[in-house]
Amino acid sequence: MKLFQRAAKMYSNPFLAGVGLGLTLLAAFVIMGQGLGASGGYTSLVSSAVDLVAPQHAQNNGMYMAYLDNFGRSPLNDWVVFEIFGILIGGFISGLLSGRLKSEVVKGPRISTGGRLILAFCGGVLMGFAAKIARGCTSGLALTGGALLSAGGWVFMISLFIGAFAMAYFVRRQWI
Repeated sequence: MKLFQRAAKMYSNPFLAGVGLGLTLLAAFVIMGQGLGASGGYTSLVSSAVDLVAPQHAQNNGMYMAYLDNFGRSPLNDWVVFEIFGILIGGFISGLLSGRLKSEVVKGPRISTGGRLILAFCGGVLMGFAAKIARGCTSGLALTGGALLSAGGWVFMISLFIGAFAMAYFVRRQWI
């Protein structure tokens, strides 16, 4: 199909994209009464799935019950679940319109595709675990917390950058 075989366009201006993200965050506050986040939506989906499969276990687990009590038995009562679906749909449309809709593994010359996938999986698990410990994901803590001038949000954001720069020393050889 010609629709999927477009020449890739340049990336958006990061400053313009930042303004767009700020306006999206402002719209979330005005329309929904809360900021952006994603990890809570995943937890809502998981809590509902556990309640469906093992209701006794869900009722005996404080984390699951906190989500089930807040949003009922359906994850569709949590607006962040719809935010996640919107991110997936928007990312697909953006890739389609910019000609970047393709399956690939982006990696440096010194690492195999399997090695890159293992590192990506381990990083994703680590970020998911850290999001539960920190009680929020990067978008919730850094964007929303930072916009609200939350001390915890700013400490998280500064710590995230320090940790990323420290870790970059150890993994940079995979990219050059």
